[in-house]
Amino acid sequence: MADDLPGLRNLIARYPASWLGELALGPWEITARAAALVAARIAALDRTYRVADGIAIHAQAIVEAGATVKPPAIIGPGCLVATGAYLRGGCWLEADCIAGPGVELESAFLFTGAAAAHFNFVGDSILGANVNLEAGAIIANHRNEAPDRPIRLRLGGRLVETGACKFGALIGDGARISANAVIAPGAAIDSHAVVPRLGLIDQGW
Repeated sequence: MADDLPGLRNLIARYPASWLGELALGPWEITARAAALVAARIAALDRTYRVADGIAIHAQAIVEAGATVKPPAIIGPGCLVATGAYLRGGCWLEADCIAGPGVELESAFLFTGAAAAHFNFVGDSILGANVNLEAGAIIANHRNEAPDRPIRLRLGGRLVETGACKFGALIGDGARISANAVIAPGAAIDSHAVVPRLGLIDQGW
């Protein structure tokens, strides 16, 4: 994993110094263990979080009526989880993140300012700071066409064999994923990249 940190740092500047980077795990290992890792992280939070039934919500976060948040989950300061959003499988929203109406996050980790506007699916993925997903953009985490083949991830100019059958993407800081785009499993999107509307990013073959 140490060899992969330069690639991660180029995508998500705060990743190496964050609690995720301190785990010394591959990103696909983090998402695979998301529930256990988020649950353990809850114990380290301060009293600005309200914790109940395995869900930690910061006092300055908003979780609207009609949102479904399954434990474990951490929703940081300034975050908004809107009506109709569905969080499951262990999710961490650092600060000022948005999970809008009709958004599903599964085992997803969002750094500060990341936003899934509405009608998005983000599966087994790590999103950098200020990433924005327009309506309908999807980050897939499983290949129907090759269900038993482990996912490969292009990171730092090389193809990494993850050994995982479920993994979505690493999305670099400030990237923009436009409406109805699809990110296939095993993608790494450069910082400040713009994926066009109806675009397909498939890097894992």
